[in-house]
Amino acid sequence: MSESPLILYIEDNYDNLKLVKRILHAFGFNFHGASNNQEALAFLSQQTPDLILMDINLPGVDGYTLTQQLRQRQNLASIPIIALTANVMKADREKASVAGCDGFIQKPINVDRLPDQILEYLNRN
Repeated sequence: MSESPLILYIEDNYDNLKLVKRILHAFGFNFHGASNNQEALAFLSQQTPDLILMDINLPGVDGYTLTQQLRQRQNLASIPIIALTANVMKADREKASVAGCDGFIQKPINVDRLPDQILEYLNRN
């Protein structure tokens, strides 16, 4: 893992993207945001993040499908993918896990806890 971890957040809601970016920058993380699967895939063809935050309700290709696609890429197989979503039912968590997500963070996010939650997932590797 790099000294300042690079976090990719795939999120179509600009306000959520901006909030998470501000939080993560304040705690020394490098950040890249993508608003859809095409932007995410373009970024991932150039760089490999230390962790991916995945919104589930994306336009077009949803977060479950995109996670499955990313898990098929050898260079991303061990990168933690964390569902960051308002879908909080047990079935949603299970579906995220089956798709390949390593964890789950509920929206609305807890601003004070998010950096620690990210570090917990980064330190598991």
